[in-house]
Amino acid sequence: MNRTTPFDMVGGEPAVRAIVDRFYDLMDEDPAYAELRALHAGELDPMRHSLTGFLTAWLGGPRDWFVDNPGKCVMSLHGAIAVTAQTAEQWADAMQRAIAEHGAAQGLEADFSTKMADALRNMASAMVRKERVPA
Repeated sequence: MNRTTPFDMVGGEPAVRAIVDRFYDLMDEDPAYAELRALHAGELDPMRHSLTGFLTAWLGGPRDWFVDNPGKCVMSLHGAIAVTAQTAEQWADAMQRAIAEHGAAQGLEADFSTKMADALRNMASAMVRKERVPA
């Protein structure tokens, strides 16, 4: 059975790593992402590794990230972080740029790149911490 996953379509682990590296490079270098960058530790290599592993599994590739992080999900790992609508949008924008640049360079269908970025934008938006209103 020949099965093509989004992981295969994007170009496998090297492509996922390239997208993640571009995402963190944008976050680190572009002042438009300053608030997002401030939420992260000074050293981004552990985050680059973790996000590459997560996206690899999320796209249908090897599920090593989930094996290495039993019982955890992206939402639970970000629960203690004060994700605002602004930082979620910065995350989604940097990721969309990284995916679009990779897609253009690799000849991916624009529709595929857009759907991938939109799904990740929805995930980022779901992480926005809502202020609790006293009952």
